[in-house]
Amino acid sequence: MAKQLLGKEVTAAINEKIKRKTEELVQKGIQPTLGIIRVGENPSDISYEKGAAKRCETLGVACKKYLLPENVSQEELLSVIDEVNRNDEIHGVLMLRPLPKHLDQAVIENALDSRKDVDCMTDGSMSGVFTGKPIGFPPCTPQACMEILDYYGIDCTGKKAVVVGRSLVVGKPAAMMLLQKNATVTVCHTRTKDMPSVVREADIVIVAAGRAGVIDDTYLRPGQIVIDVGINVGEDGKLCGDVDYTKAEPIVEAITPVPGGVGSVTTSVLVGHVVEAAERTLL
Repeated sequence: MAKQLLGKEVTAAINEKIKRKTEELVQKGIQPTLGIIRVGENPSDISYEKGAAKRCETLGVACKKYLLPENVSQEELLSVIDEVNRNDEIHGVLMLRPLPKHLDQAVIENALDSRKDVDCMTDGSMSGVFTGKPIGFPPCTPQACMEILDYYGIDCTGKKAVVVGRSLVVGKPAAMMLLQKNATVTVCHTRTKDMPSVVREADIVIVAAGRAGVIDDTYLRPGQIVIDVGINVGEDGKLCGDVDYTKAEPIVEAITPVPGGVGSVTTSVLVGHVVEAAERTLL
C-alpha cells in the first residue's frame, strides 16, 4: 500500500512560513498585496479567484481585484496592466486565463512586469525557469510538485524522473525544475513510443497529461514516487487525476491523491510568491 503524499500537510508548512514572513514585512511597513485581474464571468475563474482571495486573507496578504467585462477592449486591459505595473503597493499580479478570443493573449501577458508575475505568465518569467535566474516566478503548479517532493524528503539527485506532458504550464517547467534538483529527466508526450516502458524506468513520475486515468498499472512498478497533477471529472462525476489511483496505489511507493494532493498546495505557492515579490522590493 502506497504512502499518500497529502497536500494539506505541505500547505500547512508553507502557510506557516508565509505568515511569519508577512508579519516581518508588515513590521517594516510593507503590506504584501496581490492584484487579481479577471475578464468576464467564467465560473472556474471566479472559483479560483475566490480561493486565492480567501487564502490571502487567512495569511495576512492583501488582495485588490480588477474585474473587467467580457467585451473589454485590448487597450483598456493593457491600461489596467500598466496601472498595476506602476503601483508600488501591488507586489504580485494574477491574471485569470484564458482570455476572451478577441484579445491578443500573448501581447497582454507580456505587458506585465515580470517582477510582479507570480504565476509565470510572461516570457521573462519562463526564461527564469529555464536559466535558473531569479526572473519573475515559476508556474505555481509545478512549483507545488517540487514543494511536495521537498516536504516529504524525496531527494531527486541522480534519480530518473519522467514528466508526462510537455505544456508550458506544467510539463516543460516541471522538467526544468527537476533538472535543477539534479534529476535525470525524460519528457513523454503523445508521440512517445512505448510510453509505458519509459515511465516504468522512472524513480519519480510527474503526470500532467490532461486525461483522466491515462496512467494505469501497466506504466508503473514498485518503488516509484508518483505526483499526479491532473484534475478531471470522472464518469462517476467525482474528481480524479491523470493516474488511475486504484490501480497505481497498490504498486507504487508513494502517490499524491486527487483531490487532496498537488491542487491543494498550488494556492499557497501563489501567495508565497506574492510575499517573496514583496521581500524583493527590500533588496
